[in-house]
Amino acid sequence: MKEFTAGINDGGQRIDKFLQKAVPRLPKSLMYKYLRTKRIKLNGRRAEPQTILAQGDVLSLYINDEFFGTVRADDFMKAPAAVDIVYEDENILIADKKNGLVVHEDESDSPDTLINRIKHYLYVKGEYDPEKENSFAPALCNRIDRNTGGMVIAAKNAEALRIMNEKIRSRETDKRYLCICVGKPPKEHDTLTAYMFKDSKTNTVTVSDRKSPENRTAVTEYTVLRSNGALSLLEIRLHTGRTHQIRAHMAYIRCPLLGDGKYGINSINREYGIKTQALYSYRLRFDFRTSAGILDYLDGKEFRVKNVWFEDKFL
Repeated sequence: MKEFTAGINDGGQRIDKFLQKAVPRLPKSLMYKYLRTKRIKLNGRRAEPQTILAQGDVLSLYINDEFFGTVRADDFMKAPAAVDIVYEDENILIADKKNGLVVHEDESDSPDTLINRIKHYLYVKGEYDPEKENSFAPALCNRIDRNTGGMVIAAKNAEALRIMNEKIRSRETDKRYLCICVGKPPKEHDTLTAYMFKDSKTNTVTVSDRKSPENRTAVTEYTVLRSNGALSLLEIRLHTGRTHQIRAHMAYIRCPLLGDGKYGINSINREYGIKTQALYSYRLRFDFRTSAGILDYLDGKEFRVKNVWFEDKFL
């Protein structure tokens, strides 16, 4: 028998969700069976999967010891502890992710990811110790592609993660991108609407002017900051969040991003000696329309990356 006492980062979540994180070796089918047969109890009584845990609740698990075998949780220690920080407080951290770094582990299975760097950094600071957590680990609230740079928000506790995820879903954050495109868009400022279909096998997006049951609406707003005709520096605001939206949408209007090997023009990329897309999430503002609880103090705050590597390099 093993007991878990719900800590501050465990409260507010369903029992079944907690168990999947706290006992990852326990198959989901068995977990639900053990809940039904009362081999998993809450405060000495029958536990229902949908019951919300409160801090101080005790879960008693009368199950085989094999399910409590050690699951490696220290891969983050193999990543550097260095993080480029734009902003940090007791609840969140805003990191400036550089081009080439993945946010989570991918098919390469390398431990050097942004989230592992953040965990290592917080471990060194004494703000995160997996041995003291039942189900929570610092987590990213948004993500960007490997070859795109810019701001990524990480939550240091479960309440901040819940709130920030909700604010991002309800579009109460205003995130702006800088990019360099080939040529110059037809207008100095415009809001473009198109429809995008993602091919999961090739991880590419097809853009169309026509809606179909398979594609999804994409709305991209751009402003030309400066241009020399051959290249233009743009600020982009996304009104939807589709895969490769900026890259595919700009290529669709014949202004592909400089350095983009998937949607761009490789001969021009070679001409400028650039091997990664000139795209950066460089500004972030919190515009909360409703209460943000412990994150209320962030309302109205704006953050900006000081040095975007391509901003003054090509034009």
